[in-house]
Amino acid sequence: MGPFLAKRFVAFVLTLLVATLVVFLVLEVLPGDPASIMLGVGAREDTLAALRAELGLDKPAWQRYFAWLGGLLTGDLGRSYTYSVPVAELIGERLAVSLPLALLAIVLSTAIAIPLGVLAAAKRNTAADLAVGAFVQVGVAVPNFWFAMLLILFFAVFLGWLPAGGFTPWAEGLWPALRSLLLPAVALALPQAAILTRVTRSSVLEVLGEDYVRTARAKGLSRTAALWRHAVRNALIPVVTIMGLQFSFLLAGTIIIENVFYLPGLGRLLFQAIAQRDLIVVKDLVVLLAGTVVVVNFCVDLLYAALDPRLKSGGEHA
Repeated sequence: MGPFLAKRFVAFVLTLLVATLVVFLVLEVLPGDPASIMLGVGAREDTLAALRAELGLDKPAWQRYFAWLGGLLTGDLGRSYTYSVPVAELIGERLAVSLPLALLAIVLSTAIAIPLGVLAAAKRNTAADLAVGAFVQVGVAVPNFWFAMLLILFFAVFLGWLPAGGFTPWAEGLWPALRSLLLPAVALALPQAAILTRVTRSSVLEVLGEDYVRTARAKGLSRTAALWRHAVRNALIPVVTIMGLQFSFLLAGTIIIENVFYLPGLGRLLFQAIAQRDLIVVKDLVVLLAGTVVVVNFCVDLLYAALDPRLKSGGEHA
């Protein structure tokens, strides 16, 4: 397991470095003046010159890259041109919304998908399997923003149980804040739950056909016991991979949902920064989201090491 994790850690560090380099090249080195983009085409030359000096654009590209990289490592993300506050402060405020939203969505998605996927596999070609298949088809086909509007109409407008939008700060209590996140989390979770259900069903069916499961059944173990003791744990390896990818997507792909529910999260901040041409915020946010994907994938590799016995003896998983 040691060599496996060492390889993954090296890949983790290299991927982060490549991500920062790509973002820097796209936003600061490719043709186009960042200062002109931020201030607009009608900006005065002296104003442009002042902003270029403030952003360090008068320095060579390699110096700007290493200065920015050093700032990322020390937590100095620069200062937002639009909001006139440190970018780290902006991100910290918005992360307090987006991170719980993504965590709540992935918990709901997992709580729905794994039981449904196992049920569909255990009851293959029955009415239960067909019902789960119908849920999967609808969940994959329906866009989450359209589903979000349906949730607002039913639970907020018609029933009045939950707020239609906005966010109650955590300082005002745990339940009011969670009520603000519940509908957005459901809107995010259901399409992901449909995908995860399909993967879980396929994975469990594949494992149920393995020799060790048939051997357990031949020794007198009941179908239910063989399913949960042997099949489900081994079937979780590809499921964990999809869960990791989904969490990255949920954190990075909340732009539409946060705008539908008017939530002050990272997705809305990125949307506003792009609209306001605040490239400093855009650059830091893109790196943060890309880094989140890399970190989550590294955590998935750690879970691989815990779930796959072959890695404990130095082997590689498929």
